[in-house]
Amino acid sequence: MINKIKIRLSILILSLVAIISIMTISISGEVKKISNASQDYKDKLIRFHVIANSDSDEDQNLKLKVRDAVINYLQPKLLESESIEESELIIKREYSELEKISKNIILQNGYNYDVKIGIDYSEFPTKQYSNVVLPAGEYKALKIIIGEGSGKNWWCVMFPPLCFVDEEKGIIDKDTDDKLREVLTEEEYNLIAQKTSNQTNRVQIKFKIVEIVQNIVK
Repeated sequence: MINKIKIRLSILILSLVAIISIMTISISGEVKKISNASQDYKDKLIRFHVIANSDSDEDQNLKLKVRDAVINYLQPKLLESESIEESELIIKREYSELEKISKNIILQNGYNYDVKIGIDYSEFPTKQYSNVVLPAGEYKALKIIIGEGSGKNWWCVMFPPLCFVDEEKGIIDKDTDDKLREVLTEEEYNLIAQKTSNQTNRVQIKFKIVEIVQNIVK
Protein backbone atom coordinates (compact mmCIF):
# COMPACT_ATOMS: atom_id res chain seq x y z
CA MET A 1 0.00 0.00 0.00
CA ILE A 2 2.79 2.40 0.98
CA ASN A 3 4.69 1.54 -2.20
CA LYS A 4 1.60 2.32 -4.31
CA ILE A 5 1.25 5.72 -2.62
CA LYS A 6 4.94 6.45 -3.24
CA ILE A 7 4.58 5.46 -6.89
CA ARG A 8 1.52 7.70 -7.32
CA LEU A 9 3.28 10.60 -5.62
CA SER A 10 6.31 10.11 -7.84
CA ILE A 11 4.12 10.09 -10.95
CA LEU A 12 2.30 13.21 -9.74
CA ILE A 13 5.57 15.04 -9.02
CA LEU A 14 7.06 14.04 -12.37
CA SER A 15 3.87 15.17 -14.14
CA LEU A 16 3.96 18.53 -12.38
CA VAL A 17 7.63 18.97 -13.25
CA ALA A 18 6.88 18.14 -16.88
CA ILE A 19 3.95 20.59 -17.00
CA ILE A 20 6.01 23.36 -15.39
CA SER A 21 8.88 22.68 -17.79
CA ILE A 22 6.58 22.86 -20.82
CA MET A 23 5.00 26.08 -19.52
CA THR A 24 8.43 27.60 -18.85
CA ILE A 25 9.62 26.73 -22.35
CA SER A 26 6.39 28.11 -23.85
CA ILE A 27 6.60 31.36 -21.86
CA SER A 28 10.30 31.73 -22.66
CA GLY A 29 9.48 31.30 -26.34
CA GLU A 30 6.75 33.93 -26.18
CA VAL A 31 9.02 36.33 -24.29
CA LYS A 32 11.73 35.93 -26.90
CA LYS A 33 9.29 36.25 -29.81
CA ILE A 34 7.60 39.38 -28.44
CA SER A 35 10.90 40.92 -27.30
CA ASN A 36 12.32 40.47 -30.79
CA ALA A 37 9.17 41.98 -32.28
CA SER A 38 9.31 45.05 -30.03
CA GLN A 39 12.91 45.56 -31.14
CA ASP A 40 11.65 45.64 -34.73
CA TYR A 41 8.68 47.90 -33.93
CA LYS A 42 10.84 50.53 -32.24
CA ASP A 43 12.55 51.29 -35.55
CA LYS A 44 9.28 51.56 -37.49
CA LEU A 45 7.03 53.57 -35.18
CA ILE A 46 7.20 57.03 -33.61
CA ARG A 47 5.24 57.35 -30.41
CA PHE A 48 4.11 60.54 -28.67
CA HIS A 49 4.99 61.04 -25.01
CA VAL A 50 3.71 64.00 -22.98
CA ILE A 51 4.81 64.33 -19.35
CA ALA A 52 2.99 66.69 -16.97
CA ASN A 53 4.67 69.03 -14.49
CA SER A 54 3.07 67.15 -11.59
CA ASP A 55 0.17 64.88 -10.70
CA SER A 56 -2.11 67.72 -9.57
CA ASP A 57 -5.46 67.88 -11.38
CA GLU A 58 -4.52 71.26 -12.84
CA ASP A 59 -1.21 70.05 -14.26
CA GLN A 60 -2.78 66.87 -15.61
CA ASN A 61 -5.51 68.87 -17.37
CA LEU A 62 -2.87 71.20 -18.78
CA LYS A 63 -0.96 68.20 -20.14
CA LEU A 64 -4.06 67.06 -22.04
CA LYS A 65 -4.57 70.51 -23.53
CA VAL A 66 -0.97 70.60 -24.75
CA ARG A 67 -1.41 67.09 -26.12
CA ASP A 68 -4.53 68.01 -28.09
CA ALA A 69 -2.98 71.17 -29.55
CA VAL A 70 0.19 69.36 -30.66
CA ILE A 71 -1.72 66.44 -32.20
CA ASN A 72 -4.13 68.75 -34.03
CA TYR A 73 -1.21 70.65 -35.52
CA LEU A 74 1.19 67.83 -36.28
CA GLN A 75 -0.98 64.88 -37.27
CA PRO A 76 -2.19 66.33 -40.62
CA LYS A 77 1.43 66.95 -41.59
CA LEU A 78 2.27 63.29 -40.99
CA LEU A 79 -0.63 61.77 -42.91
CA GLU A 80 1.28 61.74 -46.20
CA SER A 81 4.52 60.46 -44.68
CA GLU A 82 5.68 57.16 -46.13
CA SER A 83 8.33 56.19 -43.57
CA ILE A 84 9.57 56.72 -40.05
CA GLU A 85 12.56 58.64 -41.46
CA GLU A 86 10.31 61.08 -43.30
CA SER A 87 8.09 61.47 -40.24
CA GLU A 88 11.08 62.17 -38.03
CA LEU A 89 12.29 64.89 -40.41
CA ILE A 90 8.83 66.49 -40.45
CA ILE A 91 8.67 66.50 -36.66
CA LYS A 92 12.17 67.92 -36.24
CA ARG A 93 11.39 70.74 -38.69
CA GLU A 94 8.41 71.63 -36.50
CA TYR A 95 10.24 71.74 -33.15
CA SER A 96 10.06 75.54 -32.91
CA GLU A 97 6.38 75.64 -33.79
CA LEU A 98 5.58 72.79 -31.40
CA GLU A 99 7.37 74.63 -28.60
CA LYS A 100 5.47 77.82 -29.44
CA ILE A 101 2.12 75.98 -29.48
CA SER A 102 2.86 74.26 -26.17
CA LYS A 103 3.98 77.46 -24.44
CA ASN A 104 0.96 79.38 -25.72
CA ILE A 105 -1.38 76.77 -24.23
CA ILE A 106 0.52 76.91 -20.95
CA LEU A 107 0.40 80.73 -20.81
CA GLN A 108 -3.28 80.82 -21.77
CA ASN A 109 -4.00 78.64 -18.75
CA GLY A 110 -2.12 80.91 -16.36
CA TYR A 111 1.16 79.01 -16.01
CA ASN A 112 4.75 79.77 -16.93
CA TYR A 113 6.29 76.30 -17.20
CA ASP A 114 9.25 75.61 -19.44
CA VAL A 115 8.82 73.07 -22.25
CA LYS A 116 11.39 70.58 -23.50
CA ILE A 117 10.82 68.92 -26.88
CA GLY A 118 12.83 66.24 -28.62
CA ILE A 119 12.86 62.77 -30.15
CA ASP A 120 14.37 60.08 -27.99
CA TYR A 121 13.91 56.44 -27.04
CA SER A 122 11.59 55.82 -24.10
CA GLU A 123 10.25 52.77 -22.28
CA PHE A 124 6.54 52.13 -22.86
CA PRO A 125 4.21 49.62 -21.19
CA THR A 126 1.86 47.33 -23.10
CA LYS A 127 -0.76 49.56 -24.72
CA GLN A 128 -4.00 48.97 -26.63
CA TYR A 129 -5.21 51.18 -29.50
CA SER A 130 -8.56 49.79 -30.65
CA ASN A 131 -7.73 46.37 -32.13
CA VAL A 132 -3.98 47.04 -32.10
CA VAL A 133 -1.92 46.07 -29.05
CA LEU A 134 1.73 47.11 -28.84
CA PRO A 135 4.07 45.13 -26.58
CA ALA A 136 6.06 46.84 -23.85
CA GLY A 137 9.52 47.95 -24.84
CA GLU A 138 11.75 50.80 -25.89
CA TYR A 139 10.33 52.95 -28.70
CA LYS A 140 11.39 56.11 -30.49
CA ALA A 141 9.12 58.92 -29.33
CA LEU A 142 8.42 62.61 -29.69
CA LYS A 143 8.70 63.64 -26.06
CA ILE A 144 7.27 66.83 -24.56
CA ILE A 145 8.20 67.53 -20.94
CA ILE A 146 6.20 70.25 -19.19
CA GLY A 147 7.91 72.04 -16.29
CA GLU A 148 9.47 69.58 -13.82
CA GLY A 149 8.12 66.61 -15.76
CA SER A 150 7.38 64.71 -12.57
CA GLY A 151 3.71 63.95 -13.27
CA LYS A 152 1.92 61.09 -14.96
CA ASN A 153 2.48 60.83 -18.67
CA TRP A 154 0.33 60.19 -21.74
CA TRP A 155 1.26 58.44 -24.97
CA CYS A 156 -0.04 57.45 -28.38
CA VAL A 157 1.49 56.52 -31.74
CA MET A 158 2.27 59.52 -33.95
CA PHE A 159 3.42 57.45 -36.94
CA PRO A 160 1.56 55.50 -38.20
CA PRO A 161 -1.23 57.69 -36.79
CA LEU A 162 -2.98 56.00 -33.85
CA CYS A 163 -3.54 59.10 -31.71
CA PHE A 164 -7.18 59.57 -32.66
CA VAL A 165 -8.48 56.01 -32.38
CA ASP A 166 -10.81 54.78 -29.66
CA GLU A 167 -8.37 52.91 -27.43
CA GLU A 168 -10.91 50.53 -25.95
CA LYS A 169 -13.40 49.73 -28.72
CA GLY A 170 -13.75 49.19 -32.41
CA ILE A 171 -11.35 48.75 -35.27
CA ILE A 172 -8.82 51.25 -36.60
CA ASP A 173 -9.85 52.90 -39.86
CA LYS A 174 -8.74 51.55 -43.23
CA ASP A 175 -6.18 54.30 -43.93
CA THR A 176 -4.42 53.69 -40.62
CA ASP A 177 -4.61 49.93 -41.13
CA ASP A 178 -3.10 50.29 -44.61
CA LYS A 179 -0.30 52.45 -43.21
CA LEU A 180 0.48 49.85 -40.56
CA ARG A 181 0.66 47.16 -43.23
CA GLU A 182 3.04 49.34 -45.24
CA VAL A 183 5.56 49.87 -42.46
CA LEU A 184 5.36 46.45 -40.77
CA THR A 185 6.13 42.98 -42.05
CA GLU A 186 3.21 40.55 -42.28
CA GLU A 187 4.42 38.72 -39.16
CA GLU A 188 4.77 41.97 -37.19
CA TYR A 189 1.33 43.15 -38.28
CA ASN A 190 -0.37 39.85 -37.43
CA LEU A 191 1.19 39.84 -33.97
CA ILE A 192 -0.33 43.17 -32.91
CA ALA A 193 -3.48 43.66 -35.06
CA GLN A 194 -6.50 41.52 -34.21
CA LYS A 195 -9.91 41.09 -35.87
CA THR A 196 -12.13 40.74 -32.79
CA SER A 197 -12.26 42.22 -29.30
CA ASN A 198 -11.75 38.76 -27.76
CA GLN A 199 -8.57 38.26 -29.78
CA THR A 200 -7.40 41.74 -28.80
CA ASN A 201 -8.00 41.01 -25.11
CA ARG A 202 -6.10 37.71 -25.33
CA VAL A 203 -3.13 39.40 -27.00
CA GLN A 204 -3.14 42.19 -24.42
CA ILE A 205 -3.08 39.64 -21.58
CA LYS A 206 -0.26 37.74 -23.28
CA PHE A 207 1.77 40.92 -23.77
CA LYS A 208 1.15 41.90 -20.12
CA ILE A 209 2.44 38.51 -18.94
CA VAL A 210 5.54 38.94 -21.07
CA GLU A 211 5.98 42.48 -19.71
CA ILE A 212 5.86 41.16 -16.12
CA VAL A 213 8.37 38.40 -16.93
CA GLN A 214 10.71 40.91 -18.58
CA ASN A 215 10.53 43.21 -15.54
CA ILE A 216 11.34 40.29 -13.21
CA VAL A 217 14.43 39.20 -15.14
CA LYS A 218 15.82 42.73 -15.63
